[in-house]
Amino acid sequence: MSLDFSIPILTYHHTEAPPAKGSPMRSLWVSPQSFTTQMRWLHRLGYQGLHMSALMPYLKGEKHGRVVGITMDDGYLSNLTHALPVLTQFGFSATCYAVSGLLGQANQWDKSLGISQARLMSPFEIKAWVDAGMEIGSHTCSHADLTQLTLEEVRHELVQSKADLENHLQQPVTQFCYPYGHFLPTHEALVSQAGYVSATTTMRGRAGASDSLTSLPRIPIVRSTYAVQFLLKVLTRYEDSKRKP
Repeated sequence: MSLDFSIPILTYHHTEAPPAKGSPMRSLWVSPQSFTTQMRWLHRLGYQGLHMSALMPYLKGEKHGRVVGITMDDGYLSNLTHALPVLTQFGFSATCYAVSGLLGQANQWDKSLGISQARLMSPFEIKAWVDAGMEIGSHTCSHADLTQLTLEEVRHELVQSKADLENHLQQPVTQFCYPYGHFLPTHEALVSQAGYVSATTTMRGRAGASDSLTSLPRIPIVRSTYAVQFLLKVLTRYEDSKRKP
């Protein structure tokens, strides 16, 4: 078993045309054209794009290969509409982290900040996502900032969201993502106790053997991530240099 690896786990949010210039957090929108170009580059370079469960053997050092984790936060309908056909075209898979209490609604947690509202996948649509070979993970019940909750409230967000999603999908949900990337060391144990295999963060860098499976770093892909920078993020230590000590 080799413990020497660096695996990029990409983070996306919206995969559709961005809102008007000047809109808050417009960077979170990646156009379908950019997403297609990025997936095509991965395919040309011999990478396999994988959802988090399929990535686990590589993160544990049990398997080796040119792999990239593909994750999408919040569960936007645009992921199903625009990203799924592209992922399918290249034989890739991805994990979409859904907010279980807001399925079929919108990103209400962003509303007070003036961020454009976009529809989230419904229970029927997350099932369609999974039936197409993709994966659904949990992003809590309400997109809560876990650092602002009691441990009992955190436990509820973890356990209830998992149960709700499993009820909709009729299959296990074993992947988790911390909303806003905010978490405390005590939350990692709760993640494991709730039955999740791994949890991703907004900490930057490629995942390596020294990273805990319950606090995995990722690589942000945003509207302004053009081809050269995308390749730097995936192929080099560019993102590793952004990691906070």
